[in-house]
Amino acid sequence: MQTSDFRFFHPLRVRWVEVDMQKIVFNGHYLMYFDTAVGDYWRHLVLPYEQTMHDLGGDLYVVKSTLEYKASAVYDDLLHIGMRCQRIGNSSLTFQACAFRGNQVLVTGELVYVYADPTTQTSQPVPQALRDTLLGFEQGEPMVKLQLGSWGALKTVAGALRTEVFVQEQGVSQALEWDDKDALSLHAVLRNRMGLAVATGRLMPAVEGVSKIGRMAVKKQLRGLKLGDHVLQGLLEAAQKRGDKEVVLHAQCTAERFYQRQGFMRRGEVFQEADMDHVEMYISL
Repeated sequence: MQTSDFRFFHPLRVRWVEVDMQKIVFNGHYLMYFDTAVGDYWRHLVLPYEQTMHDLGGDLYVVKSTLEYKASAVYDDLLHIGMRCQRIGNSSLTFQACAFRGNQVLVTGELVYVYADPTTQTSQPVPQALRDTLLGFEQGEPMVKLQLGSWGALKTVAGALRTEVFVQEQGVSQALEWDDKDALSLHAVLRNRMGLAVATGRLMPAVEGVSKIGRMAVKKQLRGLKLGDHVLQGLLEAAQKRGDKEVVLHAQCTAERFYQRQGFMRRGEVFQEADMDHVEMYISL
C-alpha cells in the first residue's frame, strides 16, 4: 500500500501508554488506531454514526479483523491512518487500513463489517443510501448540499437543528430562540447525502444596505468539518447578490476565530446575549 491509495487519513500521535516493554507500540493498539480512524471516517462522510444507524434501522458489527505488521511505531511518532471502503457486498462492508509514518508503511489491516438488525443481529442488505454515500465519498463527490429558502419551506429541519444546538445543548430559552424575524429571513440548511440537516443559519433583510446573519448552528458531532463555512458563504453570496453593502453578526466569543477566518472583523466590546459572551463582527461586500 501507499498513501496515494487513500483519500482519507486520520492523524494520530503515539502516546506513552501505548508503548510496551520493547519500547515500541504494543501490537494490539493498532486495531484501536484503525477503529478510531473508522469513527473519523464516518464523520467525514458527514454521518453522525448513532443517529444514522438509528434512522436506517440497522447497525454494523465487526466479523473479521486482520492485521499485518511491517515495521514498528515508537513513542511520539506522528502517524497517519489511511482508511478506505474497499468493497460493499450484499450485507458486508470491507475496509482497508494502513498506518503510515510519513510514506513508510508500518501496519496494514482489513476490517469486515456486517450490516444487521440490532435486535436480532441477523444480517440485512446494506441500505442503498448508505451504499451511495460510501461510494460517492471514495469517488470524491460532495457529501453535503446547501439549500436556501424561506422559513415556511425550511422551518421543520432548521428548527429541529436549532432546538438541538441552542435550546438543548446551550440552554437558550425557547422564548429567546424563536422570534418574528424568522418569517422575514432567508434561511440556509446544509444537508448530508441522506437528507439530514447538519448546519443552518439565517440572513435577515437589509436596512440601509446592512443585513445581519444569525442563528448559525452546526450539529455537535460534526463540528470541525467546515460545515459552517458552507452555510456562511451561501448566505454571504445571497446578501451580495441582492446588493447588501455590509453584513454584521453577533458571534459567540468561542466562535470569533471562525468568523475571522471568513473575513469578518470585530467591532466593539464583549456583551451578553442569551447569558453568553458575544461580540459584534462585520464584513464589507
